Amino acid sequence: MKRATIIRLLVFAAAWLAVAGVATGGPVVPAWSLLPQPAKTQPDGGIAVVIDGNAAIAVRGADGPQVRAMVERFAQRVNAIRGLRLHVAKADDTNAVINFEVDPRADVVGDAGYRIVVGDRRIAVSARTPEGAFYGGVTLWQLLTPPGWTRGEPAVVASGVIDDHPRFAWRALLLDSGRHFQSVADIKRLIDWMSLDKLNVLLWHLTEDQGWRLEIPKYPELTKIGACRKAVGLDIELTGSPDKPYCGFYTEAEIHDVVKYAAARFVTIVPGIDLPGHSQAAVASYPWLGVTGQRPEVWTDWGISPWLLKPDARTLRFVDDVLDEVMRLFPSKYISIGGDEADKQQWNASPEVQAQMHRLGLANMDQLQGWFTQQVADHLVKRGRIPVGWDDELVAGATLPASEVVMSWHGNDDGRVALTAVRQAHDVVMTPQESLYFDHYQSDLPDEWPGQPPPVTLRQAYDTAVVPPGASAAEARRIIGVQACLWSELLTDFARVQHALFPRIAALAELGWSPAGTRDWDGFLARMPAELARYRALGIDYADGAFAPAFDVGAGPDGALRVALSNQTGYGDIRYTSDGSAPTLESTKYVQPLEFPARDKLLLRAAAFAPDGIALSAPRTQLLDAGTLLGRDGSRLATCSGNPGMRLAGNRPVRGMRPVYSVDVGNMCWRWQHAPLDGARRVRLTVGRVAWRFGDEARDAVVRPKASVAGEFQIHADSCKGPLLANLPLAPAVGATGRTTLEADLGTVPGAGAHDLCIFATGDPRDGQWVLARIAFSK
Repeated sequence: MKRATIIRLLVFAAAWLAVAGVATGGPVVPAWSLLPQPAKTQPDGGIAVVIDGNAAIAVRGADGPQVRAMVERFAQRVNAIRGLRLHVAKADDTNAVINFEVDPRADVVGDAGYRIVVGDRRIAVSARTPEGAFYGGVTLWQLLTPPGWTRGEPAVVASGVIDDHPRFAWRALLLDSGRHFQSVADIKRLIDWMSLDKLNVLLWHLTEDQGWRLEIPKYPELTKIGACRKAVGLDIELTGSPDKPYCGFYTEAEIHDVVKYAAARFVTIVPGIDLPGHSQAAVASYPWLGVTGQRPEVWTDWGISPWLLKPDARTLRFVDDVLDEVMRLFPSKYISIGGDEADKQQWNASPEVQAQMHRLGLANMDQLQGWFTQQVADHLVKRGRIPVGWDDELVAGATLPASEVVMSWHGNDDGRVALTAVRQAHDVVMTPQESLYFDHYQSDLPDEWPGQPPPVTLRQAYDTAVVPPGASAAEARRIIGVQACLWSELLTDFARVQHALFPRIAALAELGWSPAGTRDWDGFLARMPAELARYRALGIDYADGAFAPAFDVGAGPDGALRVALSNQTGYGDIRYTSDGSAPTLESTKYVQPLEFPARDKLLLRAAAFAPDGIALSAPRTQLLDAGTLLGRDGSRLATCSGNPGMRLAGNRPVRGMRPVYSVDVGNMCWRWQHAPLDGARRVRLTVGRVAWRFGDEARDAVVRPKASVAGEFQIHADSCKGPLLANLPLAPAVGATGRTTLEADLGTVPGAGAHDLCIFATGDPRDGQWVLARIAFSK
């Protein structure tokens, strides 16, 4: 017998003895670590089941070919990730260790429900439908990847019963392909990962001011003109040249491919066609769709464009034609028609539109939008589809078509708008921007990736109120689901999509699937290490900001530096080193603030570990020396307005990481509270510049008078009109593609001790917004 075979048999025997209760030095039975938390779990303490690399899977019951194909994909994933070569056997194979059975009379809840029974040396998955069997397979995949699993070793699954079904029918993610385009291959990867979190709707946002992404044969200019925009800002890096436009659209064949791929994983693709706003790319393609008759460029800015569709009969024929093609391509019963952020300044300025509004007997432009939306909704309803749209018109006090499902993104005031919608007999999908807009950044760490403000943490996502307070039981039944949104202004590539989505998708999954009574934040955190390990095994580049250590450095006694360590969730142990080496499970555990002599130069590194030893974050680093308290990164400075800063990426350097800046859009001003200036003689600023792409934010831009052609950074003590401490001309930075260092002597500081500082750049941010990477004083 070969040595490798003997070793496998010994490992298998040790695992079996351990789960049978025989004392050995081998593995123990891992507890179930499932996410989303199932509706009901009943571990029974019986003899566990051991799945080795030769286990057979049998498929029995109804819908055999569909279920067999699904199970074969399950086996392939287990083989590729877990290293166990499961094989699908014949239905009558009595030696099969894993059995999938679909029976329309199965004792489970609903078409998506399933039951898993682990015991008697077998694992049985039963469901009424292939969909339920699929979700049972997802849970079984998690049973085979418990905390601490090792590739290639037998899986030990604790005995018991799992009865499970989803809380909501709509468990969704919105992907914005209008502002930045994703490849079909990347969208398929996203669908795979969604399905493993039991999400079942991908709302595919296909039209925007910045790009029309769907091929419509009757209107070829939509993709010939509307799918391309001038390369501006970081888009230049994506195209390779400012002379090469940023383009992309999906062909009919690609749409069919994605829809079919998603359906095999029980994900419905709901197409999103935004009307009448977010339509500048359509008007650029066919100017008669707009009010002015002029042809705008496909927009290169972000924000809210005033280029609405003209609410007349010709435009409605165009919309009907587009929706007919959309319905041909997408079998989903739901079609999203937008309705959000319709800036009506062009409608208000148009005598023709004003006349139409009065002719229809309407009181204002919000009612006119309601009329337009009603025509669109009626076209869909007559063809057996259900319109889906945003809640903006309810916010404005208008009404929406009775047939429309409302996506409620205004989550302020305890979900007042969502409650209004359900009381008007609308079904509602909860997607509050305050906690489920995942394009918002996730932490305040200095290395956090680009994102919209304010931050949306893992805890905020998990704590989303899916049912508005005050809703009756009947009203609560109108809440049909929950949805996170990935708007892609700052998600320029698929790496950023992954970083923005994971691990917050785990919170979304539990919101959508798990019964309200089973949800528990501490339990969720305890299940996250196993989930993070699965992400790593699947090749998902997730964000670790919820667990990564943050350094709070202050002055200690006798000139020492005092360092407090923490992480966002408060979960896990933080371990650190002070010699620059990477922390391990054997490194010193952080228990209280640390003190180090400021005269010594050292590199403090810290990382978080789960109770079972699994690393929760990559190490973070803090340099400690005599200058530590005299400098501060721009991300740690407050904005002068008090608003949280947007995190914007700078140009990619020749070497090293791409910089990310914290920016108050339209206001190039920062505050450093209690800056230690005693003995400071010089100041050094590291600055950069980002392209202005902020559309409607232009009206709120703060312009400060320049003392020179290029402008300057100024530092004032105590207030922005206080004593001038330094004036740093920006001439050396004009035209630079990366960061520039500016230095100056420091003027007379008014009095001893710490001072609040105001640091601002002069000039007009709309000409290019100056950003501050770092400020440092020297003695």
